[in-house]
Parts: sequence; structure tokens; C-alpha cells
Amino acid sequence: MPDNPVLNAVHVYPVKSVAGFAPGEAAVEPWGLAGDRRWVLTEPDGRMITQRQQPRLALASARPLPGGGVRLTAPGGEPLDVAVPDEICTVTVQIFRDKVEAVPAGAAADAWASDFLGVEARLRYLDAPQHRRPIKPEYARPGETVSFADAFPLLLTTAASLDALNSLIAQGDHADEGPLPMNRFRPSVVIDGVAPWAEDDWRRVRIGEVAFRVAQPCARCVITTTDQRTAERGKEPLRTLARHHRVGDQLVFGQNLVPETTGTLRVGDAFEVLE
Repeated sequence: MPDNPVLNAVHVYPVKSVAGFAPGEAAVEPWGLAGDRRWVLTEPDGRMITQRQQPRLALASARPLPGGGVRLTAPGGEPLDVAVPDEICTVTVQIFRDKVEAVPAGAAADAWASDFLGVEARLRYLDAPQHRRPIKPEYARPGETVSFADAFPLLLTTAASLDALNSLIAQGDHADEGPLPMNRFRPSVVIDGVAPWAEDDWRRVRIGEVAFRVAQPCARCVITTTDQRTAERGKEPLRTLARHHRVGDQLVFGQNLVPETTGTLRVGDAFEVLE
């Protein structure tokens, strides 16, 4: 491993599949970064809405408010501040195969989301992440939970692997789509100063004061082909990952992490491979 690898960036996404922000530091909770994906948009029947169905979500943005609320912004509309709901009455939300109890955000938030997407939508809040959604049992220890993230509390990527991927894209049939920015992959943490694809062999790591278990590679979907500035879709990086970086039938980039301890991550923190 190159000398002195460090934490290059931290990303928090308050609303699942909506643009997040990059703070200089973030607290690590057992179920993910503080404030990360505690909110989700759903269809009226509770099925989640993500950029898979609605690439337009890339154009919306969510920023945290004091007390756990969010400020929603999007082109062509007024910003909306949404507080954590007072009423703790839950409805069922479906995140892939998981059915999770969540709290309705209210009529104003639902109207804002529906107007922006052009379809009926609801905003829901995960009030008790320590209880609501267990991690997949084949990868979890007893009691481990996750927010509305796809499957695991955090996603790690590396700057070197993105550079390597972009080099491969430049040699392929869709070179005009590259180089791709890191935001296509929506990572929680980005590590600098390691070799390309080194993360494929890690089992436990430490970032600053926090230790993590490396659960499994992150299988990538159509969201990675979505330009996060325009919501337009292309072929990359999935075309190149299919040729050069796959595990079985899954196209992979990055590694999913489960915290073993809590603490605060700060940009510039030292990074260490423990196993």
C-alpha cells in the first residue's frame, strides 16, 4: 500500500437517492453516518422511489436542519423545510425486499415531492434506526441495523480505483462519456493514497478512530449511469465494469462497510487496513 493513505471525502445523503452534501466531518452511528438516509420517498403504497425509477431525483438536493429535519431544494420550485415529524404513527415502507416501519413527513412534504416528480409521492422518516431494519443476516452480527441505505451502513470507494476505471472507459466504445466523477457512485467515504482495486482484498479497516468490517463488494446498478448534474443516462460505467470488474454476475465498485465502533470521521484522517 502507498504511504499515508487518508480519508479524502465524506458524503451524507439525508434523503435516499437525492443529492447529498460533503461535510468536513461526520459522526459514525452503528447504522451509518449521522443523518444519512433517514428519509425516503415512496409511492403511495409504500414502495421506495429512487433514481432507478426517477433519475430526476439527481436534480433535487437535501441538507440537514437542526434537530434532524431537512431542507429540500429542486429546480423550478421553492425550497421546503421539513421537520422531524411529531406524531409517531408509522406506515410500512418497502426497501427492496425489506418492509420497514417509518413515519409520514406530512402533507406539505408529500405535495412538494409529488410536484417535483410529476407523480404521487410520499416522504417518510426513519425514527428508530436501532430497531427498524436489520442488516442481511448472512453479513450481520446480532442487533446490527441499517438506515434506508441500500443494504449496509456505509459505502467506501477509492480515488485510485476511480482513476483506473476511467482509464478503462477511455479505451472503450463509450470513451466520450468519461471521465466519470465520484458522485456517480454515491459513496459515504472516499480513500486516497491506496493502490487501484486494493479494496477488493480488505476485510477490516480503520478510518481515524473508527473501525469497520468490510462486508461485501458493492454491486452497481443503473444509477451509476445517471449524470448527477443533468439526470441524463448513458452506458458507463456499467459497460466497462461488465468487462473488467465483476464478481459472478454482479458488476462491482467499492466496498460495503459495517461499523465496529462509533466516533467521528474527519477529512484527512489516517486510513489503515487491519485485515
